[in-house]
Amino acid sequence: MRKLILTSVASIGLISLGACQSEQADQVEDQAEAQADAMEDAADQAPTEAQEDAMEAQADAVEEAGEEKANAMDDNGEIAPSEVPGTTTENK
Repeated sequence: MRKLILTSVASIGLISLGACQSEQADQVEDQAEAQADAMEDAADQAPTEAQEDAMEAQADAVEEAGEEKANAMDDNGEIAPSEVPGTTTENK
C-alpha cells in the first residue's frame, strides 16, 4: 500500500511539472505534432520503402523542431536534463 501511495504522489508530481509549459508553447508544440502526424500519414501512402522512411524522418524533424521552439519560448533555450538523451538527473 505504501508503494502505491508513493508511486501515485510521484506520478502527480511529474504530471504537474509537465504542465509548467506556457499555453503559447503548448500550441507551437501541438501544431508541430499535428503537422508531423499528417506527414507520417502521407508517408504510409508512399510508393517505396525509401520514400516512406525519408518522409517519416522529415516528420520526426518537424516534431523535434516544434519541441525545441516550445522549449525556447518557455525557458530561453534551457533544456531540462530529462529532455537530453543520455543524461540523468541523479546527483553524484
